[in-house]
Amino acid sequence: MTRSRCLSALIALLTAAVALLVAPPASAAVTFASTGVNQNGGNCLDLPGGSTADGARLRALACTSGANQSFGYTPVAGTGDTYTITTQSGQCVDVYGASTADDAAIIQWPCHGGTNQQWRLAPVAVSGADKTFNLVSVGSGKCVTPSGGSPDSGTALVQLPCAAANGRVWRLPAFSGGGTSPHTFANPLSQHGPDPWLTYYNGSYYLATTTWNSTVTMRRASTLAGLATATDQVIFNLSRPNGAGTMWAPEFHLLDGPDGKRWYFYYTAGREPYDLGTQRIHVLESAGLDPMGPYSFKADLLDPAQDDTWELDPSILRLNGQLYLLGTFYNGSQPMFIRPLSNPWTASGTRRVLSTPTYSWETVGGAVNEGGEVLQHGGRTFIVYSASHCSTPDYKLGMLTYNGGDPLSSSSWVKSPNPVFQRSNAGGVYGPGHNGFFKSPDGTEDWMVYHANDSAGGGCDMNRTTRAQKFTWNADGTPNFGTPATLGVPLTSPSGE
Repeated sequence: MTRSRCLSALIALLTAAVALLVAPPASAAVTFASTGVNQNGGNCLDLPGGSTADGARLRALACTSGANQSFGYTPVAGTGDTYTITTQSGQCVDVYGASTADDAAIIQWPCHGGTNQQWRLAPVAVSGADKTFNLVSVGSGKCVTPSGGSPDSGTALVQLPCAAANGRVWRLPAFSGGGTSPHTFANPLSQHGPDPWLTYYNGSYYLATTTWNSTVTMRRASTLAGLATATDQVIFNLSRPNGAGTMWAPEFHLLDGPDGKRWYFYYTAGREPYDLGTQRIHVLESAGLDPMGPYSFKADLLDPAQDDTWELDPSILRLNGQLYLLGTFYNGSQPMFIRPLSNPWTASGTRRVLSTPTYSWETVGGAVNEGGEVLQHGGRTFIVYSASHCSTPDYKLGMLTYNGGDPLSSSSWVKSPNPVFQRSNAGGVYGPGHNGFFKSPDGTEDWMVYHANDSAGGGCDMNRTTRAQKFTWNADGTPNFGTPATLGVPLTSPSGE
């Protein structure tokens, strides 16, 4: 985006209201009754003494065969994975006072159909178990758990941020299917997740997105479905001289360093909080092989000849045994650049223009080529980038194809004349872009992650949601990204989950 448009769009981002959105599932669910076994302690969801009192507090108690530990699950009309849950007394499982706060009590209360009495079953994969879920309150987006995640029998139930551990997971042994299962997922993966980067590594998915503050965060889950309810964990706090705030466009790559392979976490941040004119690229280095760190600040990854210029959207290209940094800068329009690296944090030459926005579909709302991401398959190398201004519903993906020669020369790359992924009015997907690529757990499938808006009026703010979908390959060896999937529609999970 241009400097002026970037400034106005990003200032608007700072004041955007952060709304908790719940994606509407699409497939039919069915009624069933089941106990609920907590996976941290093995205790059961329990109504003390089969109480008939309004407001009776639910708990996790050693499992028995009593009726007070059998709960009825009735689908909410028009949904695929959302239920009201009734107790032995016929009342509904309820978040006290419709609270959205941590540690709000889980009680029974006369059924009234409110969102604090609606529960989404979000699958969580647990080794050696099946039918395991987070019980997610539609009203708060938080999950049922014994207080403090305790494994002790008799612990009262509360709501806390969802996770794949710490008492948040329940097995429903009589779950009878319908809706989302552990073998499917539904977008979005993050309700407030612009500029996503997703990697599968050593049994888990790791997702980082723009925070637009002074924290770097990451969430982790063993399934794509689990990412939707995983907690964003702070893995680094920004401070001078590495940019004091407005962290965005993060990526992390496993690269060779002086002490062996390390994760290098690239991001954009200003030298002062919200000083948009000083946005620069920076890099962190992990202490080991855990993508979540710990990390230490490594370098301001500035251009050796032009170190005082606005640069965004870092990514890494490995080609012909060499390492390159991709990014975007401003020179009247917003082209992409490529810069050689001598190691993951040091430039070995100045930037070169890689691609300039020239087609009409690259200039809607502003002449922009940004967010270049590398895709390599069958001996070929592609760079898939975002085009047009992110404040428009016509933000989309274009593609460069490497045709040999010096990667630093734009003549070594051929631009596709048409976009390769764009809005779907029929599916209600607008402005899909700033993508990344990852492999399925078994390595047999190719997947993309991207952000998009669910209305044509969405803009460059934190309400862009993270989405993922599988893509295939054309007979000529080029990628076929298809059409953006509609929010809430169950999609088959990556092979090997």
